[in-house]
Amino acid sequence: MKHWRYLIGVLLLVIGMACVRAQIGGKFVYNFLNLSYSSRLLSLGGNLVSVHDDDPTLLFSNPSFISERQHNNLALNYTDYFTKSNAMAVAYSHTFPKAGSFAIGVYGLPYGSFRGADETGVETGTFSAGDYALVLGWGRELSAHFSVGANLKTVFSHYGPYFSSGLAVDVAGSYFNDEKNLSLTLLAKNIGGQVKCYAPGNHEMLPFDLQLAFSQRLQHVPIRYHISLHSLYRWNMSYYGRDNPFIGQDAITGEPQYPSKAAQFADNLFRHFVFGLELVPIKYFSLQVAYNHNVHQEMKVLSRKSMAGFSYGFQLNIKGIRFGFSRLHYALGATPNCIDLAFDFDELVKNSKERKVRKLERITKD
Repeated sequence: MKHWRYLIGVLLLVIGMACVRAQIGGKFVYNFLNLSYSSRLLSLGGNLVSVHDDDPTLLFSNPSFISERQHNNLALNYTDYFTKSNAMAVAYSHTFPKAGSFAIGVYGLPYGSFRGADETGVETGTFSAGDYALVLGWGRELSAHFSVGANLKTVFSHYGPYFSSGLAVDVAGSYFNDEKNLSLTLLAKNIGGQVKCYAPGNHEMLPFDLQLAFSQRLQHVPIRYHISLHSLYRWNMSYYGRDNPFIGQDAITGEPQYPSKAAQFADNLFRHFVFGLELVPIKYFSLQVAYNHNVHQEMKVLSRKSMAGFSYGFQLNIKGIRFGFSRLHYALGATPNCIDLAFDFDELVKNSKERKVRKLERITKD
């Protein structure tokens, strides 16, 4: 009963933060914090994923599942987003018996070098730009079915002579049942603000989000399904105005022909959802595919159909080494590829010792 109170307290804190934040409007800064730094996460739609397993590539996305399962694990990630914007991440996890499990790492998005010019067009030389975050994560299992966790993120951003820094926190609580192969997570993401602004007095808001994720592996079929919800602190995510190119016009009056109220409701509802499937035919290999309706609606074009909003990938995990690849279709010509590589050092050492024992046994027999 005590653990139920802990989890309910965390969830109420998360919801309370969301309600306060949802009342404030403004611009967002540090939007790179919303990018995916895991091939498995990207292939499942790019939002929160709730999976209670030993995958170290998910450490930064769901801190409530940072546990001893990822002890002494290292994860590396690379994503070729657009032109010179290549995202990179590194994370390491270690568990202490009394303090809990921790993950530390860094991820960021260097944009490369650019030629600068003043207001008259006279070149002023080259400059670089980039966004980075140093992350310290903590997670702890409160019981056999409940866990909590948090990420503390120190953010650094520079665009030539302009520099900004900030602090952000992710807070998550999870329920999991390994016997039934299901898990549920509620996450409040990017709670915080700027410490130093690009321009004095010009404070901008961080890209806060409230997300909920559920997953379950079917009992007699090697499939795990994922359902994720994002932007839970606000309802309206669509736009139906006169300048919307997808709104038709009456041939006689020229007035816009808006979708019905039911169609608008359905479209807005499903913009909050991400649906994913994970096929696990064997223990060491999995395939993922997902559909993000909001990305599809935002990135589709009038001239032709596209796969905007779809993502897919695979993951291979053999003897302590995990390799993953995924591809996300943002829009036509915008399909970033994501690769990550993870190492379970304890498993690698164990396998190395077993190989040495087998070698000695063969030498002895000979």
